[in-house]
Amino acid sequence: MTQLIGISGSLRNNSLNTALLASASELAPEVTTLRVASLASIPLYNGDLDIDGGPEPIRALKEQIGAADGLVLATPEYNYGIPGVLKNAIDWASRPAFRSVLAGKPVAIVGAGPGAVGTARAQAQLRQVLAGTLSEVFPHPDFLLANAHEKIQQGALVDEGSRVLLREMLERYVSWING
Repeated sequence: MTQLIGISGSLRNNSLNTALLASASELAPEVTTLRVASLASIPLYNGDLDIDGGPEPIRALKEQIGAADGLVLATPEYNYGIPGVLKNAIDWASRPAFRSVLAGKPVAIVGAGPGAVGTARAQAQLRQVLAGTLSEVFPHPDFLLANAHEKIQQGALVDEGSRVLLREMLERYVSWING
């Protein structure tokens, strides 16, 4: 059984990226579970608080990431980049530097956005940030859900072509993890 944790870079109640992760959980291969973690309780990074693993919400997040076989990050794109809440969570999870739960962790990147280019720029920026954490980023073409407000309805990915692409990406990702 392959255990994945998904993290959405959006805190919105009706987040397209959180909905994308919910659909990924449903579409994951049979031998896989994908649990979605929330960033709602994660405080802003403060090195003064980075003692003994950080505050409780940080320790819990690190434990979830560490216990998972892989991490799926769903990023919106804000001003051509990744949202602050996602970068903040990565900053916390990347401690201690080069020995964190992210070091060597297989990471897949997906994203849903309302525009025609989806989250292409944010995903590129996220790859750069993850290089600094020593994460193993899944070498697969980006999963970009463009015009996501049309393809996600009532919290579910309903566009059949996108569902097929997401399912295939997840199958390749799990196969890559289990190599």
